[in-house]
Amino acid sequence: MLKLRLSRGGSKKRPVYKVVVADSRFPRDGRFIEKVGFFNPLLPKDKKERVGLEAERIKYWLGQGAKPTTRVARILGENDLIPMPAAGNNPNKAVPKKERNKKEEDGSEAPKAPAAEAAPAAEAPKEEAPKAEAAPAAEAPKEEAPAEEKK
Repeated sequence: MLKLRLSRGGSKKRPVYKVVVADSRFPRDGRFIEKVGFFNPLLPKDKKERVGLEAERIKYWLGQGAKPTTRVARILGENDLIPMPAAGNNPNKAVPKKERNKKEEDGSEAPKAPAAEAAPAAEAPKEEAPKAEAAPAAEAPKEEAPAEEKK
């Protein structure tokens, strides 16, 4: 699977990244297919030299099925090459305990509504059950009557 991702360069505590197209099985800083840009996180966000992208090549690789990582998707979104991804949709990122508890509480509220829907469904069989009981009761005397006649 092809990925658009960052490959780290630079020295210790002075990172500079290349935006590359690579097979997902290749190491992060290893072999890649093509370099399509760079990213320097140490420069201020308003500097033009912070990000450099080859838009045509990136669009080509996206058309070939390459998937950007979350960080690269954000960089591409900021440069209007793809729609800006929604914040907080990274399945690989750890969720803080407080947020996890909130989600569990939200999750506990969601089943309450289907349980309320299930209650009317449970009431419907109760209405049918007396009808079913009434029918065997009517049939029971008919069965007993022939048995009494035999005596």
